[in-house]
Amino acid sequence: MTRWVPTITRKYAVAIYNYHGNGETKLDLTVGDTLHILEENDGWFRGFKLRNKSVKGIFPTSYVHIKQALVENAGKYNETVAPKEPKVVQEMTTVLREWGVIWKQLYVRHSMDLFDTVRKMMYEMIDWRRQIMSGTLPVDELKELQQLVTSKIDFGNRLLGLDLVVRDEQGGILDPETTGTISLYRAHETATERIQREKSMQGVQRLSQTQATSHNLYVVVKNFVCRVGEDADVFMALYDAKENRFISENYVVSWSPQGMPKDIEMLNNLRAIFTDLGQYDLRREKICLLCQIIRVGRMDLKEADNKKFTNGLRRPFGVAVMDITDVVNGKMESDIEKQHFIPFQQVSGDNDFLEGVIKKVVSARGELNHKGQGLWVSMKMLDGDIKQVRKEYPHLVDSRTAVARKMGFPEVIMPGDVRNDMYVTLVSGEFDRGTKARNKNVEVTMCVCKDDGSVVQNVIFTGAGVPPVSEYKSVIYYQQKQPRWMETIKVAIPIEDFYGSHLKFAFRHRSSMEEKDRKEKIFAIAYVQLMMQEGTTLRDGKHDLAVYKCERNKPDEAKVYLSLPAMDRQGVTNNNSKSTLHAGSLSLSKDSFQIQTLGCSTKLTQNVDLLGLLKWRANPGNLKNSLLSLMKVCEVSGEEVVKFLQDVLDALFNILMENQDSDLYDNLVFDALIGVIGLIADRKFHQFHPVLDTYIREHFSATLAYNKLMVVLKYYIDNANERDNHESLLKAMKSLQYIFKFIVRSRVLYSQLYEGKGKQQFEAAVRHLFQSLNGMMTYTSDSTVGVQGAALRYVPTVIPDVITVFDPKELSLLLKDFINNIPPDRLVKQKVQCMNNIVHSDLFRLSECRGILLPMMMAQLKKLIERKEEMPDCVKMLSDVLDRLNRKDVGPIHGDMEIVMKEILRTVIQTVIFMDRDAPLIGSFVACMTGILRQMNEFHYQAYIDAFPSRSDLLDFLMEIFMVFRDLVSKNVYPRDWVVMTMHQNHVVLTAIKYFTQTLHKSFLDENNFEYQLWNNFFHLAVSFLTQDSLQLENFSHAKRMKIINKYQDMRRVIGFEILSMWFNLGQHKIKFIPEMVGPMLEMTLIPETKLREHTIPIFFDMMQCEFATRGNFNQVENEIITQLDHLVEGGRGDDQYKELFYRIISDHCQKHRYLRQRGLYFVDLVNRLLERLLDYRTIMNDENRENRMSCTVNLLNFYKEINRQEMYIRYLYKLCDLHLECDNYTEAAYTLLLHATLLKWTDEPLITTHDKYPEAQTHRQLKEMLYYDIIEYFDKGKMWEEGIRLCKELASQYENETFDFLNLSLILQKQAMFYDNIMKTMRPDPEYFRVGYFGQGYPSFLRNKVFIYRGKEYERLGDFTSRLLSQFPHAQPINKVTAPGPEILESPSQHLQIFKVDPILEERREFRGKPVADQILNFYKVNEVQKFTFSRPIRKGDRDSDNEFANMFLERTNYVTAYKLPGILRWFEVTSTNTFEVSPLENACEIMENSNREMRHLIEQQRADPTLTVNTLSLRLNGIIDAAVMGGTANYEKAFFTEEYMASHPEDHARIERLKDLIACQIPLLEAGLKVHAQKAPDSLRKLQEKMDSLFVEMKTRVESEYGKKPPMDETTRTRPMSLVWITRNKPVDRPVSTISTSSTSSDGPIRDRPSTPETGLGPPQLPPKDGKSVRHSSQQQGKSSPVKNWVNKTKEAAAVDGPVVELNQTLKAARPMRPVSQPRISLTKQNGLPGPATPPPKVNRDANRSASPAASVSSTSSSSSDVPPPLPEKKAYADYGNIAEDEDEQRLPAPLRVSSLPKSKSKPVPPLPIKEPGGDPSQTPPLPKKPSRHPSGQQQQ
Repeated sequence: MTRWVPTITRKYAVAIYNYHGNGETKLDLTVGDTLHILEENDGWFRGFKLRNKSVKGIFPTSYVHIKQALVENAGKYNETVAPKEPKVVQEMTTVLREWGVIWKQLYVRHSMDLFDTVRKMMYEMIDWRRQIMSGTLPVDELKELQQLVTSKIDFGNRLLGLDLVVRDEQGGILDPETTGTISLYRAHETATERIQREKSMQGVQRLSQTQATSHNLYVVVKNFVCRVGEDADVFMALYDAKENRFISENYVVSWSPQGMPKDIEMLNNLRAIFTDLGQYDLRREKICLLCQIIRVGRMDLKEADNKKFTNGLRRPFGVAVMDITDVVNGKMESDIEKQHFIPFQQVSGDNDFLEGVIKKVVSARGELNHKGQGLWVSMKMLDGDIKQVRKEYPHLVDSRTAVARKMGFPEVIMPGDVRNDMYVTLVSGEFDRGTKARNKNVEVTMCVCKDDGSVVQNVIFTGAGVPPVSEYKSVIYYQQKQPRWMETIKVAIPIEDFYGSHLKFAFRHRSSMEEKDRKEKIFAIAYVQLMMQEGTTLRDGKHDLAVYKCERNKPDEAKVYLSLPAMDRQGVTNNNSKSTLHAGSLSLSKDSFQIQTLGCSTKLTQNVDLLGLLKWRANPGNLKNSLLSLMKVCEVSGEEVVKFLQDVLDALFNILMENQDSDLYDNLVFDALIGVIGLIADRKFHQFHPVLDTYIREHFSATLAYNKLMVVLKYYIDNANERDNHESLLKAMKSLQYIFKFIVRSRVLYSQLYEGKGKQQFEAAVRHLFQSLNGMMTYTSDSTVGVQGAALRYVPTVIPDVITVFDPKELSLLLKDFINNIPPDRLVKQKVQCMNNIVHSDLFRLSECRGILLPMMMAQLKKLIERKEEMPDCVKMLSDVLDRLNRKDVGPIHGDMEIVMKEILRTVIQTVIFMDRDAPLIGSFVACMTGILRQMNEFHYQAYIDAFPSRSDLLDFLMEIFMVFRDLVSKNVYPRDWVVMTMHQNHVVLTAIKYFTQTLHKSFLDENNFEYQLWNNFFHLAVSFLTQDSLQLENFSHAKRMKIINKYQDMRRVIGFEILSMWFNLGQHKIKFIPEMVGPMLEMTLIPETKLREHTIPIFFDMMQCEFATRGNFNQVENEIITQLDHLVEGGRGDDQYKELFYRIISDHCQKHRYLRQRGLYFVDLVNRLLERLLDYRTIMNDENRENRMSCTVNLLNFYKEINRQEMYIRYLYKLCDLHLECDNYTEAAYTLLLHATLLKWTDEPLITTHDKYPEAQTHRQLKEMLYYDIIEYFDKGKMWEEGIRLCKELASQYENETFDFLNLSLILQKQAMFYDNIMKTMRPDPEYFRVGYFGQGYPSFLRNKVFIYRGKEYERLGDFTSRLLSQFPHAQPINKVTAPGPEILESPSQHLQIFKVDPILEERREFRGKPVADQILNFYKVNEVQKFTFSRPIRKGDRDSDNEFANMFLERTNYVTAYKLPGILRWFEVTSTNTFEVSPLENACEIMENSNREMRHLIEQQRADPTLTVNTLSLRLNGIIDAAVMGGTANYEKAFFTEEYMASHPEDHARIERLKDLIACQIPLLEAGLKVHAQKAPDSLRKLQEKMDSLFVEMKTRVESEYGKKPPMDETTRTRPMSLVWITRNKPVDRPVSTISTSSTSSDGPIRDRPSTPETGLGPPQLPPKDGKSVRHSSQQQGKSSPVKNWVNKTKEAAAVDGPVVELNQTLKAARPMRPVSQPRISLTKQNGLPGPATPPPKVNRDANRSASPAASVSSTSSSSSDVPPPLPEKKAYADYGNIAEDEDEQRLPAPLRVSSLPKSKSKPVPPLPIKEPGGDPSQTPPLPKKPSRHPSGQQQQ
């Protein structure tokens, strides 16, 4: 076996497969995990994940991919690895990991729009990462891609709510440790603005486009698909579609007939760059890339290709146009890899000029019919001038790339960029046909000639990409009298050849036949001079040239036509008739010809005045006019001046130096100079600043100019008060920067030339000049405000140049006086800006200069900030000062920071305190304060503290600084995603706190100097700092958490230990902070940081000791901890670990304390129990399961009731009430409010605190009365009218006997009467009860392995209830058995649910004992105010007897007792005890007989009370007993129990047997009475049944009476309504339980409204005497950890229950109400005339149909008045709504006892009706089903 070997190179890996290791030593891997490898061994690695370094393990080598890494501290314990990748790639990797986690969460939350957006961004990021990692991108593309990546990352982070990443100008992430506070703050601002800008931008824009002054379009021709058939020239140029003109030179490609370039070397290398595009060009409304195709060959393509026809003719063929506006202005991404197709449009005929075709294609909106012909090109925008482009994009632009310049000058003309070009456009002409029959095919030939007629060679350029030519031949338009060429060519003549040159145009007719064409000669010529007589060039614009006819075979000599006028207008002006102009063989023709020219020359001008200045030596007498003209030109239009900037400046300085008349010309030259400088300063020509700088640096040579310039400038400054000089001085101030540049450069040149001669004189002149400036700043007149303001703005601009030739320190003194000389309250804003500009100058880099300037600046700032003047400028200047001081090039700043600190720190702190947190400048001021504190060291802090003159001043400062710190950490002034800035601020604040605590300890701790408020502020500040959201690391991702810890550590621990130290240093002063500091300390200890908790929790024991020693107890500490825990834990603080730590640490301390041991341990246990309940409550607080929330709320209010914390008890009562109201649990809400009401008195005692829900209640009586009204309303909604009546009576008593408020008494009595009416007339569904067991460890602690009794909702049956509970616990597994679960379930980690139905046990009500009680009254108590429940299941013992199943049918019965009565404050309560026992077959038989007799008696009484009631139910019951064909009747009991064998084997059952016999005997009088009633009321159809039952009864009666004795007949007294007689069964065993076997039934949905009950102890279920001690299987058991039962509602009229006999009821048969389906809502009832009734008239019900269809519908109810008849049940149909019941007119006429609403409800399905013989039908046949009643279209039933 090989051994593990440390890895050397393979240190860093990424998981490429998922790996699930089985075993402790193996490390689980997920795709993408990054791993640090430590060792390797035979196909295995050992290491750990970088995101969880504490877990080490092994993993296969094949599951990971090894990457190159940078290893630090190799082989040591602190070895670290990082991927060897570019920083941008590392950032992309981190971002992809972080986004990936969020992306999955978005899918889970179904945020699909954001999910798709993030997915797209991640795909883009992955693709970009692949491109960068490939290493094949050129430098420029890599730079652009990195900028794009960082922009996308920042945008994505903002979109996902992640932290803002701050970057430098290159896109790198800023390091807060090396970046100044102000720079960091501004980087955050810049990043936020950039992201907002990008968010609002449409498409992708180039970042550098707005910065560059020159832009270029790079075009690559990929292919040209066009069937020309001959040679072709493709002319490509940029075209302005709105102005209809070309804006660039042509790029020409010569194409061969074979479909490829003529120059085969240019194949796949057809590249051109269109240069010199400026901002104006980018903003053009529509710019196109236009291609003109010129065919070179025959006149007509249809002509045969042979020597017979003329070749080489240039003919129009077509154009291709592409709109590139979006590409040029950046709205569309330009990518060299993307190809664009430009469709081709051919000329339609000989009459089509290319100009017309261009306009047609450009304006066309639809797609051209190009038939697949056109050009394929790629294009990309490149920024910078051509030199910069060649340098940055060498792979695109090389020496073979054609350069097509813009027609005209670029926006910036750099010195050295010498041009002498003229663009000539052949516009149009008109030519007479002469002797020819048709119009001529005119060809224009242009060349450049000298005065002697010689042709200047190779100066004509048809376009880039082709060599120059000596002559140019135009396109030929076939037989056109007025051809329009619009062809532009460039003429580039050397400057020395420009003078004496002219353009010559020759016109020739071209024939299609070669032979004729050779005979054709030039028929006319035209010319134009390039230079005018005054020395200017040919002016730009259109020119109509004179066309001179040539005689055949006579030469057109230059000296001949040059003697003739060139312009047509000149001939007209000089001669009255054109025909008189001739010379030699030339004569003026009627033909016309027009050209257009555009000059682009940096040496030749078209301006006469400018020309006079440039040639001033030739005419010195006109010099003054030339200077004045120059100034006018500068004011009006400066294009010509900036074009000839170098020549103009040279001329001005030559005049200044060479002219002797200084008084006359010096001021003029100075004014002209500032005019030129002012022209450059204009926004229109701002891009010429580099040109001027270059001129001064490289071309300026006037060595003595500085003397004259300073003299003139000083003259103007000294005479500032003279109005005549104001304008010149103002201009001079605006040009001050360049004036001093000229002065300094002149002095430097002079000094270099004469080796420093004249230095002192120069420095004196500069000194005097600045002193004059300082004197000017003292003026107070309004006329000088403008000049002074200009001086403040422009004087700082001269500093960089002046300090190169002048002492910086002396200059600082002069500038200090310059600022101080400004009168107060004058030019305040300009003064601050001037100082800020000085801060940005090189002067501020020098320490000795800062020592002079900084005190003055801080003093000025302090005054302004205190007066709140120019606050934006003040804070900007202060920020700039701090930013400059943080740079590395400024030298030592110790003294500077001392100046800043002492002068302005206190002012800034006070400004932050009083400034609104939403103010726009608050962030800047806080950044300044943070910046000052950050740059202060220990010496600064101590010096600052020592500088306070008195202790009170120091106290005020510390109070202020603690206040502002606390405010900052409590309410951060920065946006939430500015995490870097927030953490930086926290780090600075923490450092400052540590320094200030030393002062606190030193100066304010001893007895005489102790300052409670200061120490209190410190503790609150420290706790606020520790608990701020930005420091809660556990809420952050792993990567973010580790980044913060690595940079700042866990600052919570640092400040926590500081708090701990300061607390224990308080000594005897601790008691002053108790109990006020308990809450903050508790908040600190709840922070989930283990070390911090372990060290700070002992503070509470120290507080307990301190209070105990002072007051003899620690009640205040105890109360405050309990109060604060409730708020803090509910707010999200605390966990199980804290509970355990608190218990362990405080318990340990209490155990060791002699006096606090007992009381302390009790307190710790109290807190432990409180925390357990609070944590449970918080866990389910946001749970959708409201029932769990209710349970936890009840646990908490139980606890607060136990420890007598009434205010918190009431707080949770209202939370519970609100939960009930959300669920429509009105009964439970009422009982909950009743708990609060019972705490109040019927007195006028004022309340201690007002309640938010009842703010107007001021006394106990008022609040209790309001509560009672709400409770009564909730009881009414929950149909708990009995409870509402009790409260109504109490209110009535108060109104009648205490407050004598008879008006309210009347109203409450009406409400009470309505409740009584509702009890008797409104049907209330009986809720069912369910026993629920939560078994398994997967449940929360308040449910785990506990059993509850639940009260179901209206119409909710077992199936529905089970489904509802399983939906709340989707992971729970149902237990289908009713037996108790075993340990394997109780201890399992899963969830198990056991649910079955139980029956409530009615407890004795003394007021009903022995009295007849209406069923409506009694039925309420059967299912309400119950605390005991029973469940029975049959069990069989011994062999099964098929003849008699009753012989060995036992029942296992379990009785449950709940903690409180139901309904109560919950719909469920925990079972506190159970009792399980067996019921023998004999006892079961007695129960069945008792129930049967009771039901029979009730049926008979109903029939007697209501003569109209049908006998269907009675018929079924009688027939079932008398003719027991199914179950065998009482005969089965006789066989089972009345035999000698049974009596012999069960002698103890003798009494029970006698009891059963007595019950059988008692049945005979009941049956006899029932048959008598049946005989009286049975219809004819039941006569045979009556006779049959009579005959069978006679036999039965005879047998029973003979065997069991005769019983007296049933009393025939008839009541007005059916009653249930309640009596005490004293003649039977008291231990016999009363129960039935639990069965499930169908269910329906519907809300139920109930209330929690009081936990009274009532009668338990009676138990049988044990049979030899063996019948009882289980004794009473306690369930869970039940606390002593609390009586939550103290009922005054309910006595404590005592043991007594079992209550039995004479129960009537009830019809089970059918379910209402879920899909059909219940229709609410409105109140009419004080009683509930249907909101709309109900449909009528056919009484006869009802009677035949359903026995339930035929049973009547009781009432006292026919007008108050409740609606009957509707007919049964596919679905029913029992919230809107129909009224029957016939029903209303029935006697009150026969109405349906009093019908009692049974536990089982109603018995089906007996067959009714139809008239004329056979009674032996089964009758048809009753028909459903038909409905009218309106929905009402047909009567």
